[in-house]
This record gives sequence, structure tokens and C-alpha cells, in this order.
Amino acid sequence: MFPDPMVLAAAMPDLTVFQFNIVDNIFSMTVATMGAAALFLFLSRPSVDRAYRPALLISGIVVSIACYHYFMIRHSWAGAYELAGDGYVGTGAAFNDFYRYADWILTVPLLMVELVAVVRLDKNKARSVLTRLVIAAGLMIALGYPGEVISSPEGWTTRVTWGVLSSIPFFYILYVLWVELTASLSTQPVAARKLIEVSRLVLLITWAVYPIAYALGGTEAALTAKAGGAVDPSGIVGLQVGYAIADMTAKAGFGVLIYFIARAKSTGDEAEGQQAAAAAAV
Repeated sequence: MFPDPMVLAAAMPDLTVFQFNIVDNIFSMTVATMGAAALFLFLSRPSVDRAYRPALLISGIVVSIACYHYFMIRHSWAGAYELAGDGYVGTGAAFNDFYRYADWILTVPLLMVELVAVVRLDKNKARSVLTRLVIAAGLMIALGYPGEVISSPEGWTTRVTWGVLSSIPFFYILYVLWVELTASLSTQPVAARKLIEVSRLVLLITWAVYPIAYALGGTEAALTAKAGGAVDPSGIVGLQVGYAIADMTAKAGFGVLIYFIARAKSTGDEAEGQQAAAAAAV
């Protein structure tokens, strides 16, 4: 059985004004980024061929879900602290970081769907790839959560164990995506190939931030701060900032890249259609 999500807020470490504000500001920036990306993706659907509009729709849904959850995360963060003297102290209210895992459970599988949709793999191939990716995504999140809720330095070994277990499906997802994207290049319009190559690198770079943030929140100092100890809470701050930056790039940034791929493929498909029509006329 997983721990109660409220244990994530068992203790709120004291923060400097700078530490509190950098987290609050990054949450605010994430809400704005996700909201703007949602509007852009929904409004841009008519500019691509019908075949690629589902990919933009799914991408828009992803950032909409993330926008809502980050609004709730920021609201919870603000409610968990109050200014006292020259810093911020806990109010006793819970900071419900579980919103982020609720977001990931919904958005990570959808990220897999939007990528497969825009690449347009063969139907049977797409079904096989999506099945493997969605199962792996569920395992990755489910295995990472028990480690995330550990709130004492005595649980460091257990946190690392859960982190390692979660990393297995994490790296499997990256491996499958890299292999399938590479294999699809020969079937893509020339105009879209470079963008798909870039998307492979974007996946690797943005997703690499997640385990780094997880590690920052799992140091002995971070776990001591999480347990209410009087130590530097920089690890807790790094975890929150790292996850927010990773989510912005992996969802909003990647969604915009999906749009450019869809535009390039729409243009490529139109050019190929015109060439085929010209050849048939001859």
C-alpha cells in the first residue's frame, strides 16, 4: 500500500525569502507557460492537416492538465508558508505535492500518444509501441512515488531503492522512443526529419532533469529538512524548481515542437501529393 499523500507535508522546513520566492515564482511561471501553450496548440490545429490535428489536441490537453495542477501546487505552497521575520516558516497547513504525481499519471501516457500520433507509425506498430510505453510510464510513476514521500534521513536507502526501480521503466521509455523515432526517419517527409531528430535530443535532455531533481530531494540534508530539522533546505528547493522546469520543457516546449513537426509534415505531404498528381497527369 502506498503512503498517504499528505505525509508529503509532514514538516515544512524554514526558508529564506529568496528560497520561498524562487519556488513560488517558478510555479507561477509554470502555470503561465502551460496556459499559453494550451491556447497556442488549440488555436493552431487548423494550420495543419487533419491527420495531425489529433496530436495537437492531445498536446493541448496535456498542458491544460498541467496548468491546473500547477495552479493547485502553487496555491498549496502559498498556504503552507507565512512570512515571519526575515524568512518563511510553515503555517501547519499541508503542502500537497501529490498534485504533481496526479498530473504525471495523466500527462505522461498522453505525451507518448501525442508523439506516436504526429510520427504516424504503422497502425499495428503504433499499437505495440503505445502499449509498451503506457505500461512503462505507469510503472515509472508508481515506483517513484513511495520514494518521494519518504521524509526522514533514515529512509535514504529505501528512497534510493525506489528511485533505482523507477529508473528501469524510465530508461526503457527513452530507449523505445529513441529506437522508434530513429527507425521512422526514412518514412518521414524531408522537411520533418531534422525536427524529429531534434525531438530525440529534446526528450533525452528534458527527461534527464527528473532524476536529477529526484536526487536533490533525496540527499541527507534534504530529508533532514523534510523531517523538520534545522538544516539548509536547498535540496527541497532544488527538487521543486527542477521538477517545474522539467515539466515546462517536457510538456509545453515539447508540445510546440510537436506543432512544428506537424506543420513540416503537412507541407511535405502536400508537396508529395502535388508531385504524384503531376506524375499521374503525364
